[in-house]
Amino acid sequence: MTGLKMTTMTLKEMRAARERGESKTDLELLHQNKLTGIEPEDDVDSPDATLAIREVSAKRRAGRPAGSGKKEQVAIRLDKDVLEAFRATGRGWQTRMNDALKAWLKEHVPG
Repeated sequence: MTGLKMTTMTLKEMRAARERGESKTDLELLHQNKLTGIEPEDDVDSPDATLAIREVSAKRRAGRPAGSGKKEQVAIRLDKDVLEAFRATGRGWQTRMNDALKAWLKEHVPG
């Protein structure tokens, strides 16, 4: 251990401590390091955890995963009984509905 005392503070309490000059964190140095691409040192108490956190955060992306680009989202009104029947088939019901529409198109020439 480094001999530092671990404390728990709310965000409001941390900001107040920083304003009083009680914070020992050099925020300006951290900001400059971030801008220049300097990574923080590994945690000497748990270097494996530091590496794991970096790997997870590098993989994380916001929002939904990218789709195949072959589908288009639309709003459509369908009869309740049709929706209930497809939903009753469980996960993947939208794909099965898409497949049913494709099968219909093979038998019926649109237009």
